[in-house]
Amino acid sequence: MQKSTNRTRVLTGTAMLGAVAALLMYLEFPIPIMPAFIKLDVSELPALLASFAYGPVSGIVVCLIKNLIKLPSTSTAAVGELFNFVMGAVFVGTAGLVYKFHKSRKGAILGAAVGALVMALVSVPYNYFIVYPAYVTFYHLPLEAIIGMYQAINPGVDGLLSCLLVFNLPFTFFKGALDAALCFLIYKPLSPLLHGRR
Repeated sequence: MQKSTNRTRVLTGTAMLGAVAALLMYLEFPIPIMPAFIKLDVSELPALLASFAYGPVSGIVVCLIKNLIKLPSTSTAAVGELFNFVMGAVFVGTAGLVYKFHKSRKGAILGAAVGALVMALVSVPYNYFIVYPAYVTFYHLPLEAIIGMYQAINPGVDGLLSCLLVFNLPFTFFKGALDAALCFLIYKPLSPLLHGRR
């Protein structure tokens, strides 16, 4: 009976956090030091909460739910949603896995830091080989025009890889770090609700 109750709580909590994450995807805003097409949101926050509360699989499912909800209103031919899912899954999956074996505040901090770093590193080849070529193909936007948007901010970048290393890698790490910082601020107050404790 207890096992069944716990499973129900996990499923319900995961679904609710997925819905919250989907709403947060729409609350995005541009960053002045990044090209206009790159925006910041904190939609990985609910997924990170799920990963710490219920395990890494739950966190990854939250990432899947939010992108499935967002998919019908996509403006990126699903390329952006796939990228968002992969990056989110890498981030919260890694963080949750580390925390699973080191269940302490230090373990959570380590997991979030490693997850943000892995996500940032994975974002470079994923953008280089998949995302940007897809945008060039689907939107017929010359790669030179995309690079030009980066060069308008920093004329010193030369080529797509340079753009990704100078801009996207640190931005992606910062995004993960921001989600982690917010998670640590609200996890303890939310913990009784997430775990069904009064």
